[in-house]
Amino acid sequence: MDLKMPDAPSPIDRASEDERSFVQPASDSVVLAPAEAYPRIDLRAPGEPWSKRRAAGKRLRQAVSHVELCRPVSTGDRPDPVSLIEASNRGRQARLVPLRTARMAQSPFAFLRGAAPVMASDLSRAPRSGIDVVIDGDAHISNFGLFGTPQRDVVLDLNDFDEVTIGPWEWDLKRLVASLNVAARDEGIGKGERRRAATGCVAGYRRAMTELAPQGPIDVWHRAARADNLDFEGIEIDAESQAVLRKAVEKARKRNNQSLLQKVGERQVDGGWRFREDPPILTPVDDETREAVITGLEHYAESLSRERRFMLSRYHVVDVAHRVVGVGSVGTRAYVALLFGNSDQDALFLQVKEAIRPSLAPFVADLPEPYGSHEGARVVYGQRLLQAVGDPLLGWTTIDERPYYVRQMKNMKGEIPHSLLAGRSLVFFAWGYGALLARAHARTGDAAAISGYLGGPETHSLDEALADWAEDYADVNAADHAAFVAAIAAGRIEASRET
Repeated sequence: MDLKMPDAPSPIDRASEDERSFVQPASDSVVLAPAEAYPRIDLRAPGEPWSKRRAAGKRLRQAVSHVELCRPVSTGDRPDPVSLIEASNRGRQARLVPLRTARMAQSPFAFLRGAAPVMASDLSRAPRSGIDVVIDGDAHISNFGLFGTPQRDVVLDLNDFDEVTIGPWEWDLKRLVASLNVAARDEGIGKGERRRAATGCVAGYRRAMTELAPQGPIDVWHRAARADNLDFEGIEIDAESQAVLRKAVEKARKRNNQSLLQKVGERQVDGGWRFREDPPILTPVDDETREAVITGLEHYAESLSRERRFMLSRYHVVDVAHRVVGVGSVGTRAYVALLFGNSDQDALFLQVKEAIRPSLAPFVADLPEPYGSHEGARVVYGQRLLQAVGDPLLGWTTIDERPYYVRQMKNMKGEIPHSLLAGRSLVFFAWGYGALLARAHARTGDAAAISGYLGGPETHSLDEALADWAEDYADVNAADHAAFVAAIAAGRIEASRET
């Protein structure tokens, strides 16, 4: 199976020298390196006006049109999807791979969630716009959600960054519109409504990028979507969407460290707290693993700012357990630590999750050090770049020579159940997710150049082309899911009875 980057020239290679001078920096200037790598920055040289960069992005459409960018996936010489999934299982905990298989087999959407390596291969074989940004790498609809800020507000944003890397902005947008189509199919939503959701998603991305293009970097970086006041350019929230959002926010506000303690903890006869066993989801660890995780957390503190490190020093670990999470992540090593501060009413849960090589890594340039060699640092720094409001306890560590990242386990986190979305509400949230993705990309990419490539408010060609692409890719994904289920039935791969 050949997973090498194709040798086809990029649009930037075919662009004029004048165009490269405005557009290429959108890729080259995004360097994932620590602050200490820049002993001095240049605050004297002015940048190019955003209008010129936008014009350069517009000219890139002559090299790769919207229709060409959305060329259907070729299935003739495509790698076997089941083989790609099998390859992605290497290095995972063998005892949990059948559980991952069972979860992916549940539906075409569940398969899409776990099949990031398959879609990465497909995206790599398509034409590229030539404008790179820090991409989420796995921007499907279930990776947008609610979480609390340090000020206890609830915001809606991207919330999973395991696959983050540097790559073409359209790869994130393609995965998002494909997931909308596949999830809508799972709910029995018809083709016309699926198309309205997909075009709405791209329009939300396009309108937001157009709005952000002339704005200053500080204004772009401070754009957060508070759940109690969602405001997206070009669309107003409807009553049904408001009701779905209100219910989700109420549920998220009830999810905190204290409520999680009551759910997953239990008091021992000595009065102390321990995790309640709930196999295969939550299981105890041996003493050696427990000590390794605690040591890893002590080193993780070094990746926090000094004031956060001081705050964390007032807590102590009382228990550690292994916890199975997600769909695509099943089989990676993931632990949860229970800490207490002033009393046993002052609980803190930290998730310690193994960070593995992103699925898109074979198809993009290597990341600079130290993020090219430590996957946990890659995830953390990528999240800090893409999220408008981040987790103050986000950091990274190494345990038994494996990279991990650490985050708060419950921080008023919640989801917008896609099973509740249809009609106007489906379009609203699709539009909103597109807009949120644009905001994330604009933080590190050249919003003016991307906006120029996308076209203005009245340009709908990419909206329609990506809607066509999403419908086509949902067919491909359905066939892949069927092949995956058939492989289970034939005994080629093992699936657990538990999910």
